[in-house]
Amino acid sequence: MSEPQITPLPEPPYYAVVFTSVRTAGDNGYGETAARMAELVRDQPGFLGMDTAHEPGGIGITVGYFRDEESIRGWRQQIEHAAARKRGRAEWYESFAVHVAKVERSYAFERPAAIGEEG
Repeated sequence: MSEPQITPLPEPPYYAVVFTSVRTAGDNGYGETAARMAELVRDQPGFLGMDTAHEPGGIGITVGYFRDEESIRGWRQQIEHAAARKRGRAEWYESFAVHVAKVERSYAFERPAAIGEEG
């Protein structure tokens, strides 16, 4: 298993699509579809990256980063993604919320590696 990493992003402005969810019980094909969506979105024009965190049996948060609103619309209209959203409402989610925000400022921190300590 690789070390967790935060997605490196360009200087703002760009957009963040925050998807917060609570899942239903069982997988019911969710894992396979989530992997396919992650594969597809990487090919979406204007997609910059994604960060995700899930608490088993609890809340999940995925933040997708996009260059502009047109890129977000393109992803929303992607045919397989549209089908996955429909199935999500029918089977996979007890609840979810989507928030779209323009990122105007961003900064990061990364602890330097100790001497003799490498990846």
